[in-house]
Amino acid sequence: MLIADITFVYLAVIAVLAALATVLVRSPVRSALSLVVVVFHVAGLFVVMDAMFLTVIQVMVYAGAIIVLFLFTIMLLDLRHEASEPYLHKNQLWLGIPLTILLLVEAGWIALNTEPLAESMRGTYDAAAIAELGGTGQALAEVLFNEYLLPFELAGVLLLASSVGALLLARRRDEDALPDAPDPVDDVTGPSDEQTKGGAAIWPTR
Repeated sequence: MLIADITFVYLAVIAVLAALATVLVRSPVRSALSLVVVVFHVAGLFVVMDAMFLTVIQVMVYAGAIIVLFLFTIMLLDLRHEASEPYLHKNQLWLGIPLTILLLVEAGWIALNTEPLAESMRGTYDAAAIAELGGTGQALAEVLFNEYLLPFELAGVLLLASSVGALLLARRRDEDALPDAPDPVDDVTGPSDEQTKGGAAIWPTR
């Protein structure tokens, strides 16, 4: 139990420090890398709590997809002009400090005054039932594909419809009316016999 407690404290402290570095570091690339550290240490916290399904989702979705997207976006943007801008604007500091203090007071008040979760709100799958099913992944699949199969399928159809709609909206209207690309061989050697009629050369339209 002592090793688990030490591991939890280490992962939590490093995750908090990396989260602070994410919002305080000036470089966008270093900020994104600090966010990677946060994601992996939060995944480690899920391992300590024996939530293997959340661990895999944390690594696959956040570290493997979202943060990679952040890094590609940062690389595609030209951020060199940001170096000449001030790190904090005039009103950010005076607005940020009171809001931070208010947030910390609110979080502390909620932590100290929240009552333990009642047994009636814990659901039908306790720790023993989850262990009997083989873990959190199996327990989630048991509930998702038995009790909530229809909402799961409807969510998939909704996501598919939104993806198709985004593709249609992003498609240019004149995309079908674009002319055919000219033959590079004709551009170099001149028009062929089929393209020459009556001594006049007919070049392909660009």
